[in-house]
Amino acid sequence: MKTEVYIQDYCHIRNNKIVLNGKTIFESNAEDFPSFIKAAYKAFNTDYGKFFKMDNLSKLAFIASDRLLLDEREKRTALVFSNKAGSLDTDRKHQAAMERYPSPAVFVYTLPNICLGEISIRHQLHSENAFFIFDRFNAAALFEYTTALFSAQKAVKALCGWVDVDKGKYDAFLYVVGKSGIFTHSTEDINRLYQTP
Repeated sequence: MKTEVYIQDYCHIRNNKIVLNGKTIFESNAEDFPSFIKAAYKAFNTDYGKFFKMDNLSKLAFIASDRLLLDEREKRTALVFSNKAGSLDTDRKHQAAMERYPSPAVFVYTLPNICLGEISIRHQLHSENAFFIFDRFNAAALFEYTTALFSAQKAVKALCGWVDVDKGKYDAFLYVVGKSGIFTHSTEDINRLYQTP
């Protein structure tokens, strides 16, 4: 059974900017990612104490998803994320810590899908979730997997996209898919929105 769905909203985080539906909602001249993401957290008056214990990948995914799900009441929102580096940013920290005393607080983030758990806890989601590793942004795979979830009635909405952090570089593009919206849920529109600054 095919369900007609659309892209409702989208968010980019890159180059010291957070852009929601094409409009810049936060900009900083921070010199590094940790300073930038901390400033964004404070600017949005976010109240989630566990944020400061998260790794960089989870912080990036958390802030992007928070902009999109802040007023969302649908708990059957699936999460379909992807990136290129997996959790390498945190894996390197864990490996360095192994030479001294390994930190359980770092170890817990040595899987990229931990960010999905953080988002699910924050927004009380009871949903399907998946985290894929691709060489580059793969709109076709995101489209096909999300379409299958809707066809199988495994989700009422979906938060999908790309969150990547590695060696100080970061890039997030998340979008919400639901039964109404202004963009078609298609590989072409996903790619076009990803390329949009």
